[in-house]
Amino acid sequence: MTAPTSKLYLEAPRRLRALVRARESSLIVLAAIVGILGGLFVVLMSRAVGLLHEVLFNIPHGERLSSQSVLEPMRAVIMPTLGGLLFGLSLLALHRWRPGREVDPIEANALHGGKMSFRGSIIVALQTIWSSGVGASVGTEAGYTQISSGTASVLGQAFHLRRSDQRILVGCGSAAAIAGAFGAPLAGAFYAFELIVSGYTPASLAPIGVASITGYAVAHQLAPTVPGIILSQVGTVTSQDIVIAVALGFLCALAGIAVMRAVAVWDTVMSRSRLWLPLRPTIGGLVMGLFALQAPQVMSSGHGALHTTNVVTLPVLMVAFLFALKILASVISLGSGFRGGLFFSSLLSGALGGHLFAAAMNTLVPSLHLDISVYAVIGMSALSAAVVGGPLTMTFIALETTGNLWLTTAVLIAVIVSTQVTRELFGYSFATWRFHLRGETIRSAADIGWIRDLTVGRMMRGDVTTVPVEMPIDTFRQSYPLGSKTQVIAVDSEQKYAGIVFVADAYASLDTPADTVGDIIRYQDACLLPDMNAQDAVAAFDRAEAESLAVIDKADTRRVIGILTEAHALRRYAEETDRHRRHSIGEA
Repeated sequence: MTAPTSKLYLEAPRRLRALVRARESSLIVLAAIVGILGGLFVVLMSRAVGLLHEVLFNIPHGERLSSQSVLEPMRAVIMPTLGGLLFGLSLLALHRWRPGREVDPIEANALHGGKMSFRGSIIVALQTIWSSGVGASVGTEAGYTQISSGTASVLGQAFHLRRSDQRILVGCGSAAAIAGAFGAPLAGAFYAFELIVSGYTPASLAPIGVASITGYAVAHQLAPTVPGIILSQVGTVTSQDIVIAVALGFLCALAGIAVMRAVAVWDTVMSRSRLWLPLRPTIGGLVMGLFALQAPQVMSSGHGALHTTNVVTLPVLMVAFLFALKILASVISLGSGFRGGLFFSSLLSGALGGHLFAAAMNTLVPSLHLDISVYAVIGMSALSAAVVGGPLTMTFIALETTGNLWLTTAVLIAVIVSTQVTRELFGYSFATWRFHLRGETIRSAADIGWIRDLTVGRMMRGDVTTVPVEMPIDTFRQSYPLGSKTQVIAVDSEQKYAGIVFVADAYASLDTPADTVGDIIRYQDACLLPDMNAQDAVAAFDRAEAESLAVIDKADTRRVIGILTEAHALRRYAEETDRHRRHSIGEA
């Protein structure tokens, strides 16, 4: 992981910083600035991707790649393949320059108090533009949110914002980006609440709401035809649709889980193949090119396919073919290393899946007369909720796209079912699933960074007393009479940790013969490391059933550097938890 940089690109004057920290209204002003920049980034990135499509695939100006019914065969295969090779070569060079990976908005808010690398965010945005531009089936929303939130993070650091305000401002960046990209300010705001800030407080409502509306307004003003989802007029929603939406939500959860696991499987296959790094996206690009020969609609994020066909006008067999091919294309593109997200791809796949579901039900039970347009919207929202993890975000996208309150009710039921089933059977969204694969324990953007900062090294007591493990018991009793100390650390001849000696045990051994300290030591195999956090330490106490444990420097050297009691660790953890809880209540 490439850690967020601590170097400030700019720093506001002290008086201005004090004003911003003192007044909540000042944070709203910063949020408006972030919203303007977020809207600009959406337009610029969208146009950059469109320009690449026009140049590389020779499509008419203003049209979308995924709206084409046919492409020049040579371009359709060569451009994604060559684009994948160039992308892979750039990754190779980048790994030498900036080893590790960049921090995204969710991880930044969960672990780093909202601090992101601006340079890294630019890199991610450029990678997303290129990946989508050469036809990889990835969503550009990941790049939108990365650059917008990264800019917000740098702005917040320039004003030395408090940790909570810094996290809100990062949420403002994501809200502006999603609102601008989808033409849905309510969805943008709730994307920030649900996924980036991981909660709602009255203090966060105004800045995130302002940023979302501003981002939408700027994007819509500069490029009215770029953002948004355009669907045909939906039919009437009946009470039976609200009930049947439960079944569709359940199926969408299963499909979403399958997609997320498939990306991980393909990524593992590519990693274990030991192919030269640039060859992995090259192979992914070649597969995409072959797919494009059959159905150009699966290329890029899929905006054009959802705009022009409206899904509902396609024949059922074509819908089934596109549904399978789009999911495979997204899995292979992301698993091969291309940069992007699954947000818009899941919207298109979900709409196709909803069409298939309605058509299948009408065939099995003709008396139902299910409206395909209704179920396309429900499927679109439910599958995206399973993958992205924002049920209210998807509900508001449906509301702002259709303006139909009854349809939104059916969507809400479907996304609730989809989200709950995904949580029960899988437990992750796509973003947090990828964190899990990298060994992180993040389940949301909830701020757990302070827990990781509360380490054993910070809580331990360093003034420890050590004795040789070979010390005779009689000598030990003379050196440490009852009441002088509670416990002493025993070390071996190489000064490595050997265990803990309780003074009371030395005197209790009067009835049980013991020659040396080594005969009465405890917890030989239980100890703590200084970089363990409070939760890890408490778990270690539970496993060892100990009230105190020694702290060693490293697992191999085992040099004793301190001691920590369970009571002190629990007290410090409770104090920090209470402090953050009171701070959150104060914000509210």
